[in-house]
Amino acid sequence: MSTLGTLLLALVLLPALVTPLVVPAPETPIALWPGGAPGALGSEPVDVPTLIPYLPPKEKRSGAAVIVCPGGGYTHLADHEGGPVAEWLNSLGVTAFVLKYRLGPSYHHPAPMLDAARAIRLVRARAVEWGLDPQRIGILGFSAGGHVASTAGTHFDTGKTDASDPIERVSSKPNLMILIYPVITMRDKLTHAGSRANLLGASPPPELIGLLSNDEQVTKETPPSFLVHTMTDTAVPVENSLLFALGLRKAGVPFEFHLYERGSHGFGLGTKDPILATWPDRCADWLRLHGFVSGKT
Repeated sequence: MSTLGTLLLALVLLPALVTPLVVPAPETPIALWPGGAPGALGSEPVDVPTLIPYLPPKEKRSGAAVIVCPGGGYTHLADHEGGPVAEWLNSLGVTAFVLKYRLGPSYHHPAPMLDAARAIRLVRARAVEWGLDPQRIGILGFSAGGHVASTAGTHFDTGKTDASDPIERVSSKPNLMILIYPVITMRDKLTHAGSRANLLGASPPPELIGLLSNDEQVTKETPPSFLVHTMTDTAVPVENSLLFALGLRKAGVPFEFHLYERGSHGFGLGTKDPILATWPDRCADWLRLHGFVSGKT
């Protein structure tokens, strides 16, 4: 057969030899509180916090789960920080859940915190149903979603043993946190002003500012953390991650921190920048270190 003929045959056979990429379809959203969330102002979609499960193929599941909190300044949820991130986690064998938490201006603290805590409790309480290890449940957040995630990791409780709702008897502590260009502090000049106003109101009292400055709430019980930020982030200053890393260091909590010299805010998985696109691989290594990802992926 001629060289041209061989080439044409290869082009015909190539599609049959390539395994198509199968992207797991999200499951039906789950209402965190079927009877209505505490403090709900109505029953419209904005009033109903939910979790959307993304399940990897059964043969690939590691038994670990991560709850994903998209950013959006506490006014909306950024699409590119939700579903695509869940699909990336699925590619590692990690079961993912995208959290739709309540937002301003209708909802302020403590609604987002309650939603995140409930999400962790729900996944842990139903771990057997999804084939999960209840001691391998993490939380990941971008920007304001990073504030939601870091709040979950610094304001958790062990559950209410006498609660009539079995989900409320379960711990809300995440086993690890992944914080990507997160809002951490509520202090002037370092916080993201829009996120603070939408979460705490226009003139929050000093004690509330301190309570929700999560770098100030780190203790030795805070879970291990993975952080990513850029020096040139003009929306959420890098000091947010630096302060949190310092708090973790002082408390003796394990962490990994990737600080990039350049990059704007909101880059998500970094698919548009070959340098920023390296953070998911570094995070996968870290998840492997903590037993969330097997060595085979």
